[in-house]
Amino acid sequence: MPSPFTPKIVTASDLLDGDVIYQTEDDRWSRNLTDAEVITDEAHSQIRLLDAERQNIALVGAYLADVNIGANGPEPVHFREDFRRTGPSNYSHGKQEGASNV
Repeated sequence: MPSPFTPKIVTASDLLDGDVIYQTEDDRWSRNLTDAEVITDEAHSQIRLLDAERQNIALVGAYLADVNIGANGPEPVHFREDFRRTGPSNYSHGKQEGASNV
């Protein structure tokens, strides 16, 4: 028996700067996970992924990632996605460059 469908988001990397990006409901790309479209239908998730893959001029490595629906929007299920959303692991560039807690 197949397991129930887990909510998903479409994520990729920006081709020019390598930052993690998320597909929004209105077909934009955001660097904030909270802006990501949460997809609750398996067929729709495949369509959205195909849409993202056709944009290979601006992004690379699009895939579906499992999320939980939290109070402030989608929350990653897996450690990999939680780690990716914080930016590079060194503090000299990317999302963490301007962070006040480092």
